Amino acid sequence: MEGLLSFQPFPSSVIQRRLSTVYLHSRLSTSSSSSCAPLRAQQSGITGGSESVSSALEGKVSEQEVGMYQDEVVASQGIRIRRRPLTGPPLHYVGPFEFRLQNEGNTPRNILEEIVWHKDKEVTQMKEKRPLYTLKKALENVSPPRDFIGALRSAHQRTGLPGLIAEVKKASPSRGILREDFDPVAIAQAYEKGGAACLSVLTDEKYFKGSFENLEAIRNAGVECPLLCKEFIIEAWQIYYGRSKGADAVLLIASVLPDLDIKYMIKICKILGMATLVEVHDEREMDRVLAIEGVELIGINNRNLETFEVDIGITKRLLEGERGELIRQKDILVVGESGLFTPEDIAFVQEAGVKAVLVGESLVKQSDPGQGISALFGRDISS
Repeated sequence: MEGLLSFQPFPSSVIQRRLSTVYLHSRLSTSSSSSCAPLRAQQSGITGGSESVSSALEGKVSEQEVGMYQDEVVASQGIRIRRRPLTGPPLHYVGPFEFRLQNEGNTPRNILEEIVWHKDKEVTQMKEKRPLYTLKKALENVSPPRDFIGALRSAHQRTGLPGLIAEVKKASPSRGILREDFDPVAIAQAYEKGGAACLSVLTDEKYFKGSFENLEAIRNAGVECPLLCKEFIIEAWQIYYGRSKGADAVLLIASVLPDLDIKYMIKICKILGMATLVEVHDEREMDRVLAIEGVELIGINNRNLETFEVDIGITKRLLEGERGELIRQKDILVVGESGLFTPEDIAFVQEAGVKAVLVGESLVKQSDPGQGISALFGRDISS
């Protein structure tokens, strides 16, 4: 079993041993520390200062106990998406035939959980082919990262409108194929010519028909816009892989990643010179992300990734009152995402407080995506 924290550079046996110490000690402790404390202890190898107690409790725990610990931490942060199936499909035999029965523990609850479970298997296979040390070596030959956040701020100042992150996207689980004649490089070039400040490139193959090859092709084609690697990131390895393909920024989804994962991945991105777009959908996720040090770019997704329902009023709701004031104090740039099709939609989220928007479907479906940008904003923003 992999460790609770996907970025932990220790063998699983060591992680399990540390979990044993932290997990059992946390139940004997009378401290009122937050639910995140055990995670911090695991990361640093410190168990709250009680070395004698920790040593006495050192030992292996069962897979079930590790799973319970992970579930408790995730549940305490309101995360409903399970990182991987709790149980494998049970085997049953009737004569010479073998079949499997689905149950709640091995069946995804929604499309986002299905994507994450598939991504867990996919990344495991990719890591075997491209170990982390090979990716770090490959970074020596990659051009320096472009300033993703700076490009958005500059576009906003230049046009008085939200900076545009235009998305190179062939398909989605909710809409199916968006564009049959899909040429990622040509679309990216049209976006850049049309005034996009940055580009978002889908890299998920199974559900969005994207690829890291598309990301690399766009970067190698001479497109100057900073590139966001639009991937369902669950491990730090994916960040290095995206960077090796030319990404300047990555997406981190709060409904999938615990706080400590987000914090750690932000630090990795800063080391690599990359930006992180941390995506939220509701008040609890926004509050979690605002409490994380180092967040500079927050995306508010108007689409519920569990049901795919869209409501652009979510952007306004999350930017009202104290949350909006805190965002302004921290000088965090907010990106409006999903459900944006008209100049009226753009004006609505801009009035709510966003300074950038991420748009895909309403642009990529146009015969000329560049002209689609002008239609979206109500005027030419290319100059």
